[in-house]
Amino acid sequence: MILEIADFRIVDGRQAEFEAALQKAMATVISRAKGFQGATVRRSIESPERYVLQVQWETLEDHTKGFRESPLFGEWRGMIGPFFAAPPEVEHFEALGAAA
Repeated sequence: MILEIADFRIVDGRQAEFEAALQKAMATVISRAKGFQGATVRRSIESPERYVLQVQWETLEDHTKGFRESPLFGEWRGMIGPFFAAPPEVEHFEALGAAA
């Protein structure tokens, strides 16, 4: 499993609109992508215009090729992109171990 972490900065004052659009985009767009295994989103307490989206993918290529090079990505960005104050920062992570 690969973890994608996307750090979003949203135009101030548009948080509620962004949250609604993101929930809809997760339910109707990214959830249809091959290799998608789940997602969570969190809003910063100290910086309420900042959000972190964590997406679990089966493989790195499911995100970088399968999703980002598909028509689904255009739908995704069309729904949430208008709220961005800056381009999102995206990185991928692999698990090294776990603790109970």
